[in-house]
Amino acid sequence: MDFNHNMWYASSPFRILLTPLWWASAVPKPSMKVPAMTRFSAPIAEQIWDMKYRFKEADGTPIDDTVEDTWHRIAKALAAVEKDPSAWEPKFYDALSDFKFLPAGRITAGAGTARSVTLFNCFVMGTIPDSMGGIFEMLKEAALTMQQGGGIGYDFSTIRPRGAGVKGVAADASGPLSFMDVWDAMCRTIMSAGSRRGAMMATMRCDHPDVEDFITAKSDPARLRMFNMSVLITDPFMEAVKADGPWDLVFDGDIYRTVRARDLWDGIMQSTYDYAEPGVIFIDRINQMNNLSYCETIAATNPCGEQPLPPYGACLLGSINMARLVANPFDQGASLDEDALVDLVATAVRMMDNVVDASRFPLEAQKAEAKAKRRIGLGVTGLADALLMVGLRYGSAEAARQTDRWMHAIARAAYLASVDLAREKGSFPLFDADAFLASGAMQDMDDDVKDKIRQNGIRNALLTSIAPTGTISLYAGNVSSGIEPVFAYSYTRKVLQKDGSRTEEEVVDYAVQMWRDLKGDAPLPDYFVNAQTLAPLDHVRMQAAAQKWIDSSISKTINCPEDISFDAFKEVYMAAWDQGCKGCTTYRPNDVTGSVLSVSDESAPSEAPEQVRNSGDGAEVVYMSEPLDRPQELEGATYKLKWPDSEHAIYITVNDLVIAGHRRPFEVFINSKNMEHFAWTVALTRMISAVFRRGGDVSFVVEELKAVFDPRGGAWMGGKYVPSILAAIGGVIEKHMISIGFLAGEGMGLKADPTADVVAINHGQRGKACSSCGAYDLRMVEGCMTCGSCGYSKCG
Repeated sequence: MDFNHNMWYASSPFRILLTPLWWASAVPKPSMKVPAMTRFSAPIAEQIWDMKYRFKEADGTPIDDTVEDTWHRIAKALAAVEKDPSAWEPKFYDALSDFKFLPAGRITAGAGTARSVTLFNCFVMGTIPDSMGGIFEMLKEAALTMQQGGGIGYDFSTIRPRGAGVKGVAADASGPLSFMDVWDAMCRTIMSAGSRRGAMMATMRCDHPDVEDFITAKSDPARLRMFNMSVLITDPFMEAVKADGPWDLVFDGDIYRTVRARDLWDGIMQSTYDYAEPGVIFIDRINQMNNLSYCETIAATNPCGEQPLPPYGACLLGSINMARLVANPFDQGASLDEDALVDLVATAVRMMDNVVDASRFPLEAQKAEAKAKRRIGLGVTGLADALLMVGLRYGSAEAARQTDRWMHAIARAAYLASVDLAREKGSFPLFDADAFLASGAMQDMDDDVKDKIRQNGIRNALLTSIAPTGTISLYAGNVSSGIEPVFAYSYTRKVLQKDGSRTEEEVVDYAVQMWRDLKGDAPLPDYFVNAQTLAPLDHVRMQAAAQKWIDSSISKTINCPEDISFDAFKEVYMAAWDQGCKGCTTYRPNDVTGSVLSVSDESAPSEAPEQVRNSGDGAEVVYMSEPLDRPQELEGATYKLKWPDSEHAIYITVNDLVIAGHRRPFEVFINSKNMEHFAWTVALTRMISAVFRRGGDVSFVVEELKAVFDPRGGAWMGGKYVPSILAAIGGVIEKHMISIGFLAGEGMGLKADPTADVVAINHGQRGKACSSCGAYDLRMVEGCMTCGSCGYSKCG
């Protein structure tokens, strides 16, 4: 029997001596009837903590022995900026305990570690000047920001369109998309927050002359893979679409051409129908509703869209776990404990305000912007689970009304807490009572709250936002993510242990597991729904219900069935506009975007937990916490690479390991008779093999090699220009990864896998494989392509 620290702690006769008195408040009230659970209610939760949030030495030795140590570390770091840290540290710990308040990953991983990382999640960079020097200065700032772990957003509308004249030189402008390619290449080389790759958002106005090229850019499977992309939609454009009127494409006051507004709208819709991008941001609505409309103009968002920010704007994120606050779940009197909610929100607001003072910033301009406005983004997770616990069907009219009430309570509590902080510590420096209270977002706020703001000021300019919470939701016991519906009631996951053995785990949604614990084998009620069976317009209804009380924005994915008609698909976006949303992101599985977990059509709701499985033979995960020993025999392939004008060929051997039924690259050997190549080929062999044996996201090796340019010039090979011999080696390794099913295609985005010359293995799977674990379990969650098996996301 494995030793379980948390079970021992709960049952130990010494726990009274071991537990500070203030810790007792973290235990759920008896009336809540919450089943007894360890700190980690599922193995996946502990694995997420260990991989992403546990503080360790550089050699991997744990510093946080338990998750309680992690909570103490965060609480101590955020209390340190208080006048009386000892008074606030236990209160902060209490909010964190039992996963009630979930700071975003950068705070959880970075607070109290003294590492040179930012605790802020989101940045929008400065306005890009329409000059070569200014553009590359912005590129430098982006690299510095991503190096410290921040996701960034840019509006590329400020760059002159392709073909426009350039003063002083006899040339035409290359246009904003050419510079986006430069940003994309930069992003490939930057690792953010340790193992996560950099994430970027690119926006472009709907009246920019290059907007049509922007809309279709990602139809090229190898282009702009590091970007999420969204079109900034204005009110006049939507009016023109509805009236079927003309639309001018302009830059710097000059009309370049006029198009039919409805044709442009249909072009946006067709691209996102086919490729899941671009998203749509209703930018005029965002600026009209902004509390700070009197002192800033927003033109871009962070990578997932929940934070519209001004130039150099920065915001931090955190979530209230609604699933932990339901009293008497699944009983007749089930309800959200609103007193506990209000108290938790107040503590969370104080903690997040302290992050502004505790965090590092990549740039001084970001620090100045953050301290001038003290933006925070408090949101929720576990909403769908909470609705299930009180007997409501996600997407129903009553669920939307309940969501409205809960979000109103959170907004009210957050604003009152910020008023109290202003009374104690002062308002944010740019506060102007009359202008602030005249903003669109404040018109629905309660009069007594507005009166208190006028009398006392407010500490934080904006307070609420609903962010993607995929990883922290798994860490909290697989609660439903953000305001999304339950994605799947359960799925099977295989985990490779360090000794080479494999264990199979069932990962169960938090509310479903609670139902099982309380009700045994009783069938799930018919109000249990998931993302696969929910109508798209029900998604829109829930997003709109929450948006009313969110002063920033919401990251949400509206899942659409593959066979949805184009007209019905367009109706989703029009409904989002009509119902007051600030943006819209959809995901329709197809041969390009990939498939998702499937639900058996024959399954009744009560049977669904046993039927929800990967579209193939189960969700497979490869988790290597330490390098694996080399087996005696490995399967592989050898490729001959003949570089033009070189006397000797290079031979590249890639050997694979078979784990959980999937092949993944394990080692590389690069050989040549040309002794001039000896040193660097040996070095490359050792470095790439070391990376491969660590596991995780090794696809970046291909990206990095293919991005290497030789200043002496590249060569044409197979009808394509290859910029260097290293890029050619990267292409060979990519080709091998494709052949074994580790990558879906060249650039990780082809409609179909190319035919491999050496190895041909058919996995019988649809869609792309996860670049981190190899599982065919990718899905769009809150605007991010996310692996359901290991939690890897391409977003920051």
